[in-house]
Amino acid sequence: MIAPRSSRNSSSGSCLLPGDIVDAATRSRMMASIKGKNTKPELVVRRGLHAVGFRFRLHDCALPGKPDMVLPRWHAVIFIHGCFWHAHDCPLFRWPGTRQEFWRQKIGRNRERDAEVEVSLDQAGWRVLKIWECAMKGSGRIGADAVVSLAADWLQSDRREGEIRGGGPCR
Repeated sequence: MIAPRSSRNSSSGSCLLPGDIVDAATRSRMMASIKGKNTKPELVVRRGLHAVGFRFRLHDCALPGKPDMVLPRWHAVIFIHGCFWHAHDCPLFRWPGTRQEFWRQKIGRNRERDAEVEVSLDQAGWRVLKIWECAMKGSGRIGADAVVSLAADWLQSDRREGEIRGGGPCR
């Protein structure tokens, strides 16, 4: 039997948040365990691009936003964004039901920071490619091979910016 939302969780002594299935301490631990770098989509793209001959640096702290991949030869950087953390307009993103004001501020600031970083990189002469998590996950995924192929094509082009996203319905 599932305890009512307003009741106390006897194992930890903390209240369940409205709409949540775990107590606050468990949710906090779960959110803290989410990695910011070396994520599965990032590893897939890195392996694929390396296999086809591209060489890169990782998380260069000398550049704005510490891009996931820096390809100096191509004067390009690649960001691999999680759809939730960057509020992507795709089926993988939806606003949390609890602490809505907190999440709107946090994710809104992430988006503002992304825009600031892209402007800074562009002004410094870097080309910017964004690869979204939905390109490799979910019902609209296009697959890792397609993502790597599109990224390689973009890198060899002269386009200043690019975006690779899932092929599913957009909202």
